[in-house]
This record gives sequence, C-alpha cells and structure tokens, in this order.
Amino acid sequence: MADEADKILLAQIGAPHGVRGEVRVKSFTADPLALRDYKPLVSRDGRLFVVERLRPAKDVLVVKFRGLDDRNAAEALNGTRIFVSREALPEPDEDEFYHADLIGLAAMLESGEPFGTIVAFHDHGAGEMVEVAPPQGQTLLVPFTQAAVPVIDIAAGRVVVVPPPEISERDEDSEGGEGKPADEAES
Repeated sequence: MADEADKILLAQIGAPHGVRGEVRVKSFTADPLALRDYKPLVSRDGRLFVVERLRPAKDVLVVKFRGLDDRNAAEALNGTRIFVSREALPEPDEDEFYHADLIGLAAMLESGEPFGTIVAFHDHGAGEMVEVAPPQGQTLLVPFTQAAVPVIDIAAGRVVVVPPPEISERDEDSEGGEGKPADEAES
C-alpha cells in the first residue's frame, strides 16, 4: 500500500480466543463476514494478514489468521488495526460513502456557520458517533444519524451538523464562563 490516504480501516484485532491462535476481531464492514473477501489485509506497519477461517460470535468475529498458531502470538496482536487498499473496494453507491472520505471535511451548522472539522468516527456499541474538532476547544461527539448529520456533500467538502441540545447548551454555557455549574467554574 503506497500511502496513508490509500488505506481504509476494515477491522481491529482484539483479545485471543482460546489457545490455538484465534483472535476476536471487530469488523467495520457492512457485512462483517465479508472481511474474508478483502485482500490484501495489512496492518499500518505493513504486516500481511490472510484469513484462514472466521465465524461470528456475539458482537465480534473469531478469526484464525495464517501463521498465527498460539495464544502468545495472538495476544501480541491485540489492538492491531487491519486495512485494505482503497483500490480493493468497490465504489460506493450515490448515497453511500466510506468514513475515510468524510475525515477532514468541514462540519457546518444549518445556518452555514462553521462548526469544526470531522476527525474520526467511533462506535462503542450504543450507535455510531462522529468526532468533530471545533475551531477552539475540545473535540465533540455527535451522533452519526440522519437527524444530527442531515447533509453529507463530499463533492463540496462539507457536512451539515445539527448538534443535540446538550452540545449546544454546553457551548453556550462555556462562552464567557457564565452558566457553568459551580464545580465546573474556573477559579
């Protein structure tokens, strides 16, 4: 894989499963079992991964990679992210996209006011979240739903964000330090 921009994250290796080199894998593909169909699978440091077999298990896949034959080797891979070349993926349909295509896009409010820049996507089980870095301050997590992100315009390089009330209220409260609870007030 030639460069970083060419890599699309497909999965992340988790803890070992058993003693024969199987690992738990969180797949980020639409169909988790399709992970075996993508080739070549590589880590950020260039290691090649070949799926020998996989099966679903609760919220993850249990995967046996070629050459991974014991628990110690499996433990060493915990946290390893697996990528595929963008060329190996089909072009998304008109109303579809890859998360990687959204990273770096401008996030705007419905009013057209800048809200920040998309920096990451997260899914910890309660639904997908988009992480936005505002012009100042800490990044914010916004639900990645049709209601909270109603417009995605890759060609224009922007998305429209409708932040939930708790984010909007927090932003208003933090301006000038007024309205903060006593335990959050600056001293």
